[in-house]
Amino acid sequence: MPDTDQASMISSTYFASQLGEWIIFEYLEKYFLYVLIYSTMLLTVILILFFIPLCILFFLYTSSFFLIIYQRTHKLQEDYSSNRWDSARLMVANKWDVFARFWNGYELHGTENLPDGPGLIIYYHGAIPVDYFYFLNRLFILKRRLCYSVADEFFFKVPGLKPLLNLLHIMPGTKEECLNALKNGHLVGLSPGGVREALFSDHSYNLLWCKRKGFAEVALNAKVPIIPMHTQNVREGFRTFGSITLTRWLYEHVKIPVLPPYGGLPVKFRTYIGEPIPYDPNITAEELAKKTKAALQSLIQKHQQIPGNICNALKERFHEENKKD
Repeated sequence: MPDTDQASMISSTYFASQLGEWIIFEYLEKYFLYVLIYSTMLLTVILILFFIPLCILFFLYTSSFFLIIYQRTHKLQEDYSSNRWDSARLMVANKWDVFARFWNGYELHGTENLPDGPGLIIYYHGAIPVDYFYFLNRLFILKRRLCYSVADEFFFKVPGLKPLLNLLHIMPGTKEECLNALKNGHLVGLSPGGVREALFSDHSYNLLWCKRKGFAEVALNAKVPIIPMHTQNVREGFRTFGSITLTRWLYEHVKIPVLPPYGGLPVKFRTYIGEPIPYDPNITAEELAKKTKAALQSLIQKHQQIPGNICNALKERFHEENKKD
């Protein structure tokens, strides 16, 4: 009997051990299955959110790489203002214009408001200024005109983009550079809100200019008109994490956008060029800055649903009839 009881206890212990291992194994199997499912879902969401921004970055690099090949095969100097670069400029512009038409049904309105001579274009800065990039390329296709552009300094620290930046005459934008471009008869485009507006504005389309008036001083010194410009639905196309406290804290400390923008929905993009504000020698820079801000806000209110709505912007993109201006 003792031997029988001992064998029974051993058998029970072995069974309990096997049962425990089986339960743990089943638990771990379910755990890893859940991890796999949720990881796949998370990766899918990330891919959806950042796929188009990554595509745009890829197109930027392929355009820059094409220019390197073009320069070597045609034995060109790095004088990007030369007409010898116009063929490359046109090829790059057509490539981007195809993407703009296909993905955002891009339209450009109001080119008749651009002066034949120099002028300062002031625009609202979206989360990703791809709409402004569309404008630069469409302008060259339509009128063979170059528009010098001001970009944030961090943009020039991105490796590999220098050929494209030079081809499009995108510059850090000191007052001297802007004045030289205007005095040489060129258009110059900039956004007083800059990266701050890109990160922290939202679907209400607030202009975050602080007290900036440098652009007004440049316009007065160059004696050129200011032309407001806005792209409809640009904030519905791309969004940022600007509402997160960490985003603002990081930007205030490092002055670069740490968290990337997301989105890239195929919403309708229409760029509207407003009526120019003529040069007035009797106005101060502060007054001109306020006048420009009011003109751009008026242009936004005229052509933009506020607050912006992604569903409506998508409907506009796929609607057969063009919305009346």
